[in-house]
Amino acid sequence: MENIESALAMNLKELSELLGLSPTTVSRALNDYPEVREATRKRVKEAALAHNYNPDTRAKGLATGRSMAIGHVIPLSTQHEMVNPVFADFIAGAGEIYSQNGYDILLSVVADVNEEDAYRKFQSSRSVDGVIVHGPHADDPRIELLESLGIPFVVHGRAGENEDSYSWVDVNNRHSFQRATELLLDLGHRRIALLNGLETMDFARRRREGYEAAMNARNIDIDPALMTSAEMTEELGFRNAKNMLTADVPPTAFLVSSMSMAIGVRRAIDAAGKILGRDVSVVIHDDDLSYLKNGSDIPIFTAARSSVRQAGRLCAEMLINKIANPEQENQHLLLESELMIGLSTGPAPNKG
Repeated sequence: MENIESALAMNLKELSELLGLSPTTVSRALNDYPEVREATRKRVKEAALAHNYNPDTRAKGLATGRSMAIGHVIPLSTQHEMVNPVFADFIAGAGEIYSQNGYDILLSVVADVNEEDAYRKFQSSRSVDGVIVHGPHADDPRIELLESLGIPFVVHGRAGENEDSYSWVDVNNRHSFQRATELLLDLGHRRIALLNGLETMDFARRRREGYEAAMNARNIDIDPALMTSAEMTEELGFRNAKNMLTADVPPTAFLVSSMSMAIGVRRAIDAAGKILGRDVSVVIHDDDLSYLKNGSDIPIFTAARSSVRQAGRLCAEMLINKIANPEQENQHLLLESELMIGLSTGPAPNKG
């Protein structure tokens, strides 16, 4: 019992004495500083695990000169995809990695006009060791700002074409929606509607490009009346789909940018007296949400699936590695979605 109590009470000084190393070396080994030899890091971590050493965040921060917090700036405006429920799953994934590495999350919720001030406050107060940038736009000014402030950061997504100048994790949205459109074309659909997210967001632009590439490759005319760019909500999915389905020549298929919008599209199909998968086909982007699953054994919607929770983990790992190794080159990770066939797609009506 005494040994167990001693292990539970072990602090940094006691662990250092046990290993015959300085407290600074032990702290740096636990935090993966590159100047600590791999053998030493391994020995320190094994001893820490064996003796249940788990320093609190303040002690760890004092030892390393870090705040041991990661910042996320959340604009209040509904014109941002952070209002979409996928953000919670992203934070859950990132939070798993933060917790494993002794980091806290610092959320700063601000008005749009104060977003730059929030990053400057992070820098002046030294309240975070790094930040993750959400919902990037083309040529996003936050990237240049963070570079000038010297705050380590990782972008969830990409911001335009200058992709080598910063670290990012993204889904191959262009390829994903090109494959999804090709599936509908192979089923004989020609009137394919695109219900996209806000095209001020980089991901939405890439999805539209994938849709257009597939249509152009088959020499199919693209009807602007079958393309929308809006917040990814159930209500707007319903409203836009309803308007299209009551047109003189309605679409026979929809390509939809989120599960929330797809629920609205399904409501519009029901309201029009049509049957999902028979009269109207639907393919969606599915973030594989933990609390809003796309069916169980068989997907409800045919979907290009990519886990946003896993993206959160990968962004967090990349950022923590960047903080520990500030001189390393920028890292880039492009994820491919998985095309899952569900109950929402079938041959175009009256084919042939």
